[in-house]
Amino acid sequence: MKKALITGITGQDGSYLAEFLLQKGYEVYGIVRRSSSINTDRIDHIYEEPQAKQKRLHLLYGDLNDASSINRILRTVRPNEIYNLAAQSHVKVSFEIPEYTSEVTALGPLRILEAIVESGIKAKFYQASSSELYGRNEKAPQNENTPFKPVSPYAVAKLFAYWTTINYRESYGIFACNGILFNHESPRRGETFVTRKITRAIARIKKGLQDKLYLGNLSAKRDWGYAKDYIEAMWLMLQAKKADDFVIATGETHTVKEFVEEAFNYAKLDWKKYVSIDKRYFRPIEVNVLQGDYSKARKTLGWKPRTSFEELVRIMVDADIKTLENTGV
Repeated sequence: MKKALITGITGQDGSYLAEFLLQKGYEVYGIVRRSSSINTDRIDHIYEEPQAKQKRLHLLYGDLNDASSINRILRTVRPNEIYNLAAQSHVKVSFEIPEYTSEVTALGPLRILEAIVESGIKAKFYQASSSELYGRNEKAPQNENTPFKPVSPYAVAKLFAYWTTINYRESYGIFACNGILFNHESPRRGETFVTRKITRAIARIKKGLQDKLYLGNLSAKRDWGYAKDYIEAMWLMLQAKKADDFVIATGETHTVKEFVEEAFNYAKLDWKKYVSIDKRYFRPIEVNVLQGDYSKARKTLGWKPRTSFEELVRIMVDADIKTLENTGV
């Protein structure tokens, strides 16, 4: 039975990846940070699954800021595959806590890779890179050869992690891959990210609990995919014969305004009655266009997105309406 270690298992991608790997018969270990509040809601449902699946999911306390905990976990678990999905991943917030963002997002992957070298385990490593690496390079679509121009502390930290992954691959022969994932959303997306902020507001507006939605730059163009589709691409990278780096995207762009229109129209609401612009939500420097070219992943991994933009929006709207009906919050 293969063992997989997931950092960020309680996040959107981590929870979907845990489900995916359990379906494939893996034993899954997830690193969680100690917190005063319970933050495992995205994976709690797994414990309601058949007992065979429950017993193959293990949660361990650790932190990417703590090299000793990473070393201890790797030596204890000795995983076949490591998926590093943990990060301070909110771009706007990274301007407010740049040092912490760098510690986790940049140095965290370095600590894992160094632990692989020191422990001598033969683990394959996946690093969650980001389309934010491209930043102000507005040549689109962007592929694996497009120059990076990061414009946020988050993106700069991800760039450090990207090159660190390549450096350890070339220096130590580690099977290490970067997945340059463009924006990917789902009902499990954090509530402060713009797509989830929109769909959650729609549910509350329909319920009479909210009358205004405040947003920032409506003209920003993004390549939005469905997180569940992208999880498979992560796994495929570590099953390939050769370690490499891949762009994962849909190849389409839509503005934030288009997402708003699609979501509100689906909910049979006039978005102009509810949406207002608040300059507090603008970044200090904006990334205007992100559009990915996933042809390398299609050719090498046989991967392609399965969920359309319209389907994604409707999945998220339906889920937030259902959640509000069931929980009242």
